[in-house]
Amino acid sequence: MADTNFVDHVKINCKSGKGGAGSTHLHRDKTVAKGGPDGGDGGRGGHIILRGNKQLWTLIHLKYRKHVAAGDGDPGSYQLMKGSDGEDMVLEVPLGTTVIDEETGQLDMEITEDGEERILLRGGRGGMGNNHFKTPTQQTPRYSQPGEPGHQKWKIFELKVLADVGLVGFPNAGKSTLLSVVSAAKPEIANYPFTTLVPNLGIVKSYDNYSFVMADIPGIIEGAHEGRGLGLRFLRHIERNSLLLFIVPCDTQDILKEYKILLNELEKYNPSLLDKRRILGISKADMADKELQEEIIKEVNKEKKALNNLPVVFFSSLTRQGIPELIDTIWKNLNM
Repeated sequence: MADTNFVDHVKINCKSGKGGAGSTHLHRDKTVAKGGPDGGDGGRGGHIILRGNKQLWTLIHLKYRKHVAAGDGDPGSYQLMKGSDGEDMVLEVPLGTTVIDEETGQLDMEITEDGEERILLRGGRGGMGNNHFKTPTQQTPRYSQPGEPGHQKWKIFELKVLADVGLVGFPNAGKSTLLSVVSAAKPEIANYPFTTLVPNLGIVKSYDNYSFVMADIPGIIEGAHEGRGLGLRFLRHIERNSLLLFIVPCDTQDILKEYKILLNELEKYNPSLLDKRRILGISKADMADKELQEEIIKEVNKEKKALNNLPVVFFSSLTRQGIPELIDTIWKNLNM
């Protein structure tokens, strides 16, 4: 069910409201036969507004809303009465949502905080009433401004999962199993590639009730930056993680080669990802005896300089071996 409920990409036609027209009214009552201008201003059109909501983690509530429109402003009236502003259209989105203009491809905004509000499209300004146009030589202007039109554009909403730690690895590396062991998350786990089709989040407890959020990202394969496998669809979720935990099984023929392939895919997708702190977690450590682990450490130490002093931790989700050390290493690196 989670597979169908997780939506991280929607396209919506957004339309802000048009401004109300200004009034051209001239004051009249039983005591004044020919009064001056008293036309009020028109109300502004409604804005399209985005609001961050930490209770949301998917864009599914917007999936079938292909068109959203704000209200139009009301026209001005006599006695300098201003027209009512158009009703704003507020769209609540999960934290980590970005909005891209479909026509230009430019990033409009990012929503990263709960309760944060940003105006995506402004409503048209209301027109000025004829009262604004009176002068000593033209005391009864019979014209006013029309309201400005609203804006209408197609916008692309994309969700990038916000998490402290992102799990990076090939399919079946043991990422989902680790998440299920260190948190209360219940991702689908099976012995075949691409079991994880959507990102899963879990809260991991650390020291003195402190915690951090871990994200299980669907498996990467060589060529993912070109769209192979689940490719570009989920690589973007890694962009919002503070720390990347690379997971490579200990029974892999060449652990460092696999790590470098994963690193290369991230670099080709977005070079700035290499600036994030990294840890290499060698999973399924219960399958490796002490001698094999020492050999792996020796190989890693040979390239320690090339790997930029990459922290390496052996762990087994099955036996819980090395799990406390892994959590300890993650916590220390998150708080460096």
